[in-house]
Amino acid sequence: MSKKTVIIGATPNPTRYAYFAAGRLKENNHEIVPIGIKKGEVFNEEILDLKIKPAIEDVDTVTLYIGPQNQPEWEEYILDLNPKRIIFNPGTENPELAQKAESKGIEALNACTLVMLSANTY
Repeated sequence: MSKKTVIIGATPNPTRYAYFAAGRLKENNHEIVPIGIKKGEVFNEEILDLKIKPAIEDVDTVTLYIGPQNQPEWEEYILDLNPKRIIFNPGTENPELAQKAESKGIEALNACTLVMLSANTY
């Protein structure tokens, strides 16, 4: 089953984990919505400008690739997307945001999108 996934911190840089995750998600037939501050595209999907906080409907998963020091600015936006879950990839863990998410009924996982895909636990 396809899980619409918003990638926050998306980048066209092929050496970054966010880029690699976008490719693996597409390979696994998940719809991706890349959002970031970098312009460009990943796997034929335009990277939406995080600064304008684009409205996105029916989000299953938000996977984070921005560090906790950069998250406060986007915290409300992330929660307002109302995903079923937020994946805090290694280096993005944020107990405060995770607690806020859980209090809204959003599952918060300290996990790795790439490992979850490899292990068929996505």
